[in-house]
Amino acid sequence: MRAARLHEYTDDMSEGLTIDEVDRPAATGPDDVIVEVEGAGWCQTDNHIIEGMWAEYVPQELPMTLGHENAGTVVETGDEVDLVSPGDPVICHPVQTCGTCRPCRLGETMHCENDAFNGLTTDGGFAEYLHTSERSVIPLPSGVDPVDIAPHADAGITAYHAVKKAVAELNPGDHAVVVGVGGLGHIGLQCLDAMSAARITAVDLKESALNLADSYGADHLVNPSDDDVPAEIEAITDGTGAAQVLDFVGEDVTTGYAPEITAAGGDHHIIGYGGHVHEPSQALVNGEFSFVGNIVGRYAELQELVALVEQGDVDLHTSRYDLGEINAVAEKLEHREIDGRAVIRP
Repeated sequence: MRAARLHEYTDDMSEGLTIDEVDRPAATGPDDVIVEVEGAGWCQTDNHIIEGMWAEYVPQELPMTLGHENAGTVVETGDEVDLVSPGDPVICHPVQTCGTCRPCRLGETMHCENDAFNGLTTDGGFAEYLHTSERSVIPLPSGVDPVDIAPHADAGITAYHAVKKAVAELNPGDHAVVVGVGGLGHIGLQCLDAMSAARITAVDLKESALNLADSYGADHLVNPSDDDVPAEIEAITDGTGAAQVLDFVGEDVTTGYAPEITAAGGDHHIIGYGGHVHEPSQALVNGEFSFVGNIVGRYAELQELVALVEQGDVDLHTSRYDLGEINAVAEKLEHREIDGRAVIRP
């Protein structure tokens, strides 16, 4: 089968991955599931993996097939699998978990002590077929296209995971800010609108992204190219600041907004990454706000997100590409030329 493989780390996205012929995976274990991949979302994390940014955090044996946002049709299962059968459409949580370690027992599947992460620590879905497990697949409702929903496997549940935390701290009349209305941000904004009564301000450098935010329920739009973000948020919130800030960019400039735009006792959620947090400790003491880290959501949260999709509360803005266009997609994303989410169709 064809697969897009990373052979060595590079900053040059034009030649980051190569299309290789590799063996098709088989269901050799009792709970194995083999999925014919119909859609695999391209993520900024894929660019970061190509750059080698994750090498010091997780074990990575190269060459490796990338792709951690996968959906498709089951073609083979292990002897003990009864959740799905060949022919079933599924979305795949990117993490394959053991189910027996303490984090798994607590439901914190993202912190499984024995996990395998498709496209990050083991082969992913930029290929014709994907090896995963029964504990990682979720059957799709009738009428939900695997290609359309694939990016929710990471982008969607990461955004949902952060929004679910934020919503727990939001009351009617509060203000929330979504920084970055890209692949994750446009999903997060919709989840926020569906799950809370907060007033939402969207911040983005691209007018096309702000137009998307407007169509998805944002109450206010701010472009940092034209406006002073802290001043705009102060005016919008009558000087109180935003109770919850969801930062889908995570660069130095956006984390730097925190002391000036976050309300006293509020949270600045960091979902996008690549920058740093450089704030004097006095700023946190004075504002009594918190920086909150977020990673991919739990299996159960992907089930909840699929329910929001089925109800029509969350839509995905996508563009589709062939497997041979992977490096062009990486370059487009690097240059902020993709609105919403890119989906590879192997």
